[in-house]
Amino acid sequence: MGEPTTQKQDPPLAADEVTTLRSFLDYYRATLRRQAEGLTAEQLAATLPPTTMTLGGMLKHLAVVEEGWLVETFGGEELGEPWASVDWEADRDWEWHTAADDEPAYLFELYDRAIATADARIDEALRGAGLDALSVRPGRRTGEPFSLRWILVHLIEEYARHAGHADLLRESIDGLLDL
Repeated sequence: MGEPTTQKQDPPLAADEVTTLRSFLDYYRATLRRQAEGLTAEQLAATLPPTTMTLGGMLKHLAVVEEGWLVETFGGEELGEPWASVDWEADRDWEWHTAADDEPAYLFELYDRAIATADARIDEALRGAGLDALSVRPGRRTGEPFSLRWILVHLIEEYARHAGHADLLRESIDGLLDL
């Protein structure tokens, strides 16, 4: 076990919309990474009852969230492995349930790959229609496509919600507070 090495950079206080959105997304990505760094497989699988959430499960969950939104919904493509062979109907929370069986290096590799893939998709869209670019796949509820702007705000919301969970989990493991 060791201290986290990831440095978080505060989002700029005054910037254009793209810079602001991407800075907040990167800030929360770094927050999660920092809270999970330096932990053993057992620590990444530790829960804080009554929740069954784990930091390892959170890494895996946010990896599939990133790829799900940017590859599948926005890009209209099928997800690659390990997601492609999952029976999501049998277990909607597969990523949370299986992370305890994964080594820390694998979880971080999966997470980093998802971020790189998502960032490449974001970069590509920004070179085209920008934040107004629309997803290939529509929303299930409305049948309307999502804008890249909406997807980025949603990813920030997802990360912000889980950042608080990550803080509590890490503090329960070794007392580390993420300040």
